[in-house]
Amino acid sequence: MNSNKQKLILVTGATGIQGSAVAEEALKQGFNVRILVRDKAKVKAQELIQKGAKAVVGDFDDPASLDNAMKDVDAVFSVPISGIDTVETDRERKQASALIHSAIKNGVKQFVHTSVAATSRYKEFPKWGTGYWFEKYWTDKWDIEEAVRSAGFAEWTILKPAAMMENFTEKAKFMYPLFEQGEIRTVVLSDTRIDHIAMTDVAKFAVAAFANPEKFSHKSIELAAESLTYNEIAATISAVTGKAFKIVTLSSDDALAEGVHILSARSEEWNNISGYDVDIDLLKTYGIKLTSFKEFAEENKDRFEID
Repeated sequence: MNSNKQKLILVTGATGIQGSAVAEEALKQGFNVRILVRDKAKVKAQELIQKGAKAVVGDFDDPASLDNAMKDVDAVFSVPISGIDTVETDRERKQASALIHSAIKNGVKQFVHTSVAATSRYKEFPKWGTGYWFEKYWTDKWDIEEAVRSAGFAEWTILKPAAMMENFTEKAKFMYPLFEQGEIRTVVLSDTRIDHIAMTDVAKFAVAAFANPEKFSHKSIELAAESLTYNEIAATISAVTGKAFKIVTLSSDDALAEGVHILSARSEEWNNISGYDVDIDLLKTYGIKLTSFKEFAEENKDRFEID
């Protein structure tokens, strides 16, 4: 097996939370890293370039640019586009298909893709098939996973993270409009536990797969470090920042009346009646230390933007 420094990894989504974490971890472990970006001048792209990554400009909608990015690549880290395709453009599925096709066409041997936990049991969700949930979110994720599994890669791994701990740092303003005022208003019930994972831990699993393909090949791995209530999360944020933080529980109707998008309200309700249900103990067999939310909060205490 090639040593890390002889292996070239192409990281997509490198200016996003997951992709940048993978690129940084891969660089740290001595891999050659090529990042696929639309704009080399972006701050995160420049940070990665300064750390040793080589940037190539490309776009999922431009097959020639993907082929160019794939030259001499040994492994690809694939992360889906962020957000929910509310207008159903089929963009996520099309872009994933283009990336998979280019990787196969250019002889890439290993493909590590991130999806989301619970995709394999979406048909078991209560109210499935009624249109109550945004079902395309789940079916797209699952179909892309199936495309990775059947594409013909010598080695593939699908990582399936639960909720991101970074929802309370990098994504807090988007996820929780009153976060800066020290408040989260949510449909999630006070006793509902939600599985969470830090994206640095997702990166550790991805890079472990690059370093030891045989151990991780042909595996779909659900990822979570801890299952927490919002009150526990709030208490930890308060303890670390020294600022008051509270959780306000809303009914779905109240959330909608406050202007919460119906897809956001329904996704929070989904946590109450289904949830990710990751087997956290099973992950211990991989020997990768997972980050608790307390550890995450302490490491990122300056990123909690609370007035």
